[in-house]
Amino acid sequence: MSRAPQSFLMYQDISHEGEKIMAESKRDYYEVLGVGKDANDDALKKAYRQVAKKYHPDMNPGDAEAEKKFKEASEAYAVLSDPEKRRQYDQFGHAAFEGGAGGAGGFGGFDFSGADFSDIFGDIFGDLFGGGRRGRAGQGPMKGMNIRKSVRITFEEAVFGCEKELDVVLKDPCPTCGGTGAKPGTSPETCSKCGGKGQVVYTQQSIFGMVQNVQTCPDCHGTGKIVREKCADCGGSGYVASRKKISVKIPAGIDNGQSVRIRDKGEPGVNGGPRGDLLVEVTVARHPIFQRQDMHIFSTVPISFAQAALGADIRIKTVDGEVIYTVKAGTKTDTKVRLKGKGVPSLRNSQVRGDHYVTLVIQTPERLSAEAKEALRKFDELAGNTLRSAGAAGSGNTDSGRKKKGFMDKVKEAFDD
Repeated sequence: MSRAPQSFLMYQDISHEGEKIMAESKRDYYEVLGVGKDANDDALKKAYRQVAKKYHPDMNPGDAEAEKKFKEASEAYAVLSDPEKRRQYDQFGHAAFEGGAGGAGGFGGFDFSGADFSDIFGDIFGDLFGGGRRGRAGQGPMKGMNIRKSVRITFEEAVFGCEKELDVVLKDPCPTCGGTGAKPGTSPETCSKCGGKGQVVYTQQSIFGMVQNVQTCPDCHGTGKIVREKCADCGGSGYVASRKKISVKIPAGIDNGQSVRIRDKGEPGVNGGPRGDLLVEVTVARHPIFQRQDMHIFSTVPISFAQAALGADIRIKTVDGEVIYTVKAGTKTDTKVRLKGKGVPSLRNSQVRGDHYVTLVIQTPERLSAEAKEALRKFDELAGNTLRSAGAAGSGNTDSGRKKKGFMDKVKEAFDD
């Protein structure tokens, strides 16, 4: 039997501590566990497991407040997990257990036999001391560990898919010993510590009695076998490693950070279990003009003032190549254009694609020739943006009898001259 942790020994005189708790102002049991009054058994057990693990003395050595909360939670669970005690508590509150109603009074007077702590503390002790119910290794077949690799691809490769070749180090059964790890002519022996079970059982003392804790055998590491004379080629592991090239098909539509799983290309299984998998994480390089959001692509295309004002056919780059788009006359800057079906394919159905959204931005020229400047001045004058002299401003209604020309008419005249 392994020695009980020091923190459990303090509970031998637990009745005195119970008197102190009872003497103080007691909190509502439901509040202590953080559950409602309609909580079922599973909810109570889950809540108590969380509180007990958080305030367990071995997780908080020397913390008197944590120890107090641990005892308080244990008392609350002992009452609420027992149907009869819970009924009494719901009817009379804490008074139901004073003066002999529920025992000798206080925490130390409760009979914990009605509460099922074995399952809860089996999990807690496993987390505290290693092993436990969760993660226990057996002698049965177990799948091997997964191997992780990464690959970098271009934006276009992510959109349309591609195939990459990776160098991966894989383990295979040693041909010399046949995977046993033993020197040819010898055989592995049954582990004497666990009797070939691959597990050992430790018994620990708790405030609620003896608790069994199952752990992987430290001598055979869960295999149930001990190799006395090791194979010289594999060093007793039963496997030899070699570098191999593996072709990976990257599906169309994959996004940055997603992974491709290749079955049975990971570490070998244990006790005849299947191999693990190869997980290839994909990193997508940035594109100089395209940005992606889910299945859609976004880009910005510059156009001239004349193209925006008069309308024109422009070329827009997409992942499928250039397309011709007709800009409407009078288009404003930051106008958004949708190119349907020019986005990224769906991973589930490559026939379904997103869209490509283009923002048209009117560019102001920085360097102009003398002819271009004169043309712009003429355009500005025809558009009515030139400052008038004071005399012209007060000359009267000289144009009142004529129909005013629209903005686009003036623009066309300016460029037609």
